[in-house]
Amino acid sequence: NSDSQPMSHRMLSYILSFLPLADQKEASLVNHAWYYAAQSALRETDVRYIIPVASASLTSIKSLSRRQVSCISLTNMDSSSDTSNVLQSISYFLGPHLHSLSLRGGTLTEASFVALITSCSGLQVLDLSGCNSLFMSGMLLDQPETVQQVREALANLRELNLANLHYLADASFNRLSSCAPKLEHLSLAHCHITFDPHHNLFAQQASSAILSFRNILCFLKERASRLVALDLSGTNLPSTALQALGQVVGLHLQELTLRGCRDISTEAVAALCHQQQGLTSLDLSGCSELVDGALLAVSRGLRGLRHLRMEKLQRLTDAGFAALHGLRELRSLDVAECCLVSGRELAKVLEFPKGPPPHLTSLRLAYCSLLKDKSVISLAQGLGSSLKVLDLSSCMSLTNSSLLAISASLPQLTVLRLAWCKEITDSGLLGLVDPDMGFFLPQLPPEPLAPSQETPKQLAPSLLMLRALQELDLTACSKLTDTSLTQVLKFPCLKRLSLSLLLELTDTGLVAVARGCPSLEHLALSHCSRLSDRGWDQAVNFWKRLQHLNLSSCNQLTEQTLVSIRKACRQLTVLDVSMCQGISVAAVRHFQAQLPHVTCVQSRFVGGADLAMSL
Repeated sequence: NSDSQPMSHRMLSYILSFLPLADQKEASLVNHAWYYAAQSALRETDVRYIIPVASASLTSIKSLSRRQVSCISLTNMDSSSDTSNVLQSISYFLGPHLHSLSLRGGTLTEASFVALITSCSGLQVLDLSGCNSLFMSGMLLDQPETVQQVREALANLRELNLANLHYLADASFNRLSSCAPKLEHLSLAHCHITFDPHHNLFAQQASSAILSFRNILCFLKERASRLVALDLSGTNLPSTALQALGQVVGLHLQELTLRGCRDISTEAVAALCHQQQGLTSLDLSGCSELVDGALLAVSRGLRGLRHLRMEKLQRLTDAGFAALHGLRELRSLDVAECCLVSGRELAKVLEFPKGPPPHLTSLRLAYCSLLKDKSVISLAQGLGSSLKVLDLSSCMSLTNSSLLAISASLPQLTVLRLAWCKEITDSGLLGLVDPDMGFFLPQLPPEPLAPSQETPKQLAPSLLMLRALQELDLTACSKLTDTSLTQVLKFPCLKRLSLSLLLELTDTGLVAVARGCPSLEHLALSHCSRLSDRGWDQAVNFWKRLQHLNLSSCNQLTEQTLVSIRKACRQLTVLDVSMCQGISVAAVRHFQAQLPHVTCVQSRFVGGADLAMSL
C-alpha cells in the first residue's frame, strides 16, 4: 500500500547507509527501488564530489541536484565560457544545498565569484587556496553593495582557507573576513606575511599591497572568543610572533598548524604550551630548530592534546619522549623522518604501569632508520587494543620479527605501511617462525601442529590476522614472492594496495591477489616486470572498482592489457602506464577515446630525454 512503500524505501536507505560508498554505488544498480534508496543513502555530508569544469559536467550537475549534495570541489577553472556555464549551473542547481565549496587553484573573476557565493546561502566551508586571480588587483569586495551581498551569503561560514595566496593584502583580507563573522577555522599557510613589528605601526588604513602580521594579530584579537583553528604553515613566523599570538587575550585555540616554520625556537613552543593549554591538535613538522625540549614541553603542558605531528625534526632524539605518557588523550602521533629516533624511549613510555594512551589510533615512524625490531615488538604489544594506522615505511632494519608482532598484537589495524622494509620475507607474511627467535615466542605461543605437519619451523599469526585492513603498502619488499602473496593477500575490504617493485610477482600471484582483494580502488604495481597480458586478462575481472592504477615500467605489458582494463574497470579515473615499452602512445590515445573520463599518464625516453604527457 501507499504507506508501506515509503517505509520500505526509508528502511532500505537506512540499511544501505551502513555500506561503504563503493558498495552503495553497486547496490544502486540492482533495480529502481534500490537506485532511489541508494540516492538517499548517498546524501552524506562528508562525501565530496569533484566536478571538472567542462561542458560535459552540466548534465551531472543537474543530476547531483536531485541528491541535494552539500560538498563539492571544482577543478580546471579558467576564463573560458565553459567555466562560466558550469558556475551558473552550480549556482542554480546546487547553490542552495551547499555546505562546503572548494575553488582551489581556480582562475575566476570577482563577478563570477560573487555570483556563485551569493547563491550559496548555507555555506559553512570555503576553500579559496591558490585562487590568486581573485586577489591580484587588490580590489576584491571594494564596493559596499557587493560586500553586503557576500556578507549575507557567508553569515554562517565556519572555515576559510586562504592558503597559497601570493597577492593577499591587509585590505582584501579584512574585507573578506568581515563577511564571515562566525569564522572558527582560518588557514593562511604559505601566504607572504610581513612580520616586521615596525611596519605600518602608525598607518591609519590597512595596506593594499602586503599582508602584515600586525594586521593578522588585530584580527585575532577581534575574533579571539570564536576562532579555534589557525594554520600559518610555510610562513617565516619568528618566535616573537608566536609568543605574541599565544598571548592574545581571550584566544583559546584548539588546533594550530605551523608546518615548516623554521624560525621558531624551543623556548617559544614552551611558552605557547603554557599560554594555549586547550590545544587538542598541534603540528610542528619541519620546524627544524626544535629539540627535545619542545616535545617535553608539549607532553607536560598540553594534557588534552589529541593529535601531535613532529615530522622532519632532525634534532629530536629518544630523550624527548620521556614525558609522553602524560598525553592520555592522544589519538595520533607522527614523528616520521626523525632520523635520531630509535623508538626505545617511546616503547618504555608505553610499558606498564604507565601504559599507552588508551585512545591512540595512529602512529607514524616512517623513515626512522634507527628503529629496530625490539622497539616495534614492544610498541605492538603495548598498543594492541587501539592502534588502527601504523606507518613503518623505510625503516629498513626491521625484519620478520616486527611483522609477526604486528600480525599478532594489532588486530584492529586498518592501515599498514611497510614500504622499503627489505628484510621482510615470505616467512614473515606466512607466520613461519625460526626456533631461535626465542625473545619473541613467549609472547606469541604457536598453534599446535598435527604430528604429520611438524617442520623445523613453527606457526605464528600471519598477516591474515589483520582482517580489518583497508590499506597495505609492501612497496620494494623485494624478498616477497608468489609463495606468500598468493596465500596471505586475502582481504575482502582492502581498498589500497601497493606491490610496486616486487620483482618476483608473477601472473599467478596477480590473479590470486585479484581473487583475494576484490574491493581494491587504488592499486600500484610499477616495475613488476614479470606481469603479462595473460595475467591481466584474468585479474581485471575481479577489480570492477579500480579507480587509480599504476603500471609504470611493466615492460611485458602491451595494448592488450589496455583492452582488458577498458572492458572491466569502468570506474577507473587515473591510469599510469609511463615507461611501459610495449604500450604505444597511439594505444593510450585509443584507450582514452573509449574512456574519456580517465586521466592517462605515459612517458617515454626520446633521444635520451624523458618525455612525459598526460592525455
